[in-house]
Amino acid sequence: MQLDDVTISRAITESFMKDFQGAMDVEVAIGGAGPAGMTAAYYLAKRGIKTVIFERSLRPGGGMPGGGMMFNTIVVQEEAKEILDEFDIRTREYETGYYTADSVEASSAICLKAIQAGAKIFNLMSIEDVMIREDDRITGLVLNWSAVSLAGLHVDPLSIRSKVVIDATGHASEICHIVVNKLGGRLRTEGGGIMGERSMWAEAAERQIMENTKEVYPGLIVAGMAANAVCGAHRMGPIFGGMLLSGKRAAEVALAAVLTDSR
Repeated sequence: MQLDDVTISRAITESFMKDFQGAMDVEVAIGGAGPAGMTAAYYLAKRGIKTVIFERSLRPGGGMPGGGMMFNTIVVQEEAKEILDEFDIRTREYETGYYTADSVEASSAICLKAIQAGAKIFNLMSIEDVMIREDDRITGLVLNWSAVSLAGLHVDPLSIRSKVVIDATGHASEICHIVVNKLGGRLRTEGGGIMGERSMWAEAAERQIMENTKEVYPGLIVAGMAANAVCGAHRMGPIFGGMLLSGKRAAEVALAAVLTDSR
């Protein structure tokens, strides 16, 4: 068989455009393909919810592949180990209640399981705005290539529609900042704004993240480190159990919103 360069290029462009057009009208759109975002996508897609993730960087995984200070090992607690088990990620018990896993294996496995469940991940796409209508509910996202943003080019974006948006963009909580800074929106936080994350305290952060994983604006849910950053809680460092549990919780909140909207 002889390989034709143009056929290869056509296969890529036609397949991509079909996938991208299919992602322009979804039930749940997630910003950020970190552990929380991908976990949320997995549980949503597993329930048959049309789900898409937009990731600004080249590779999915967020901060998980780097482990702790570039030691590619992560820690999860007992409560989150069953999620790693569901993803077929190998763990070792370091001591009672502390489990370690390979950070690259973990992030790769979560990504694979989310895609196999039916979620679609688009990397190298940045979220530069949200769509909003008369009732002030977020109804979608405004996207551009990350390279356009990095180059500082003036290129108009494209939009996608979704019933629910999840901000899983990590410490930056980028979608929530758009809502506050561009829309003047008042979030469901103390003071109505983005409170900012506090210094590292794993015990408190892991406990608080589940309370903070919620809808903070009509149509907008926060998950993962974005949840703690928006609500003014502590950061947790390289223990990732809370990120996984938050992703699963965000999926539950989003699922309820989608089902309510469908009635």
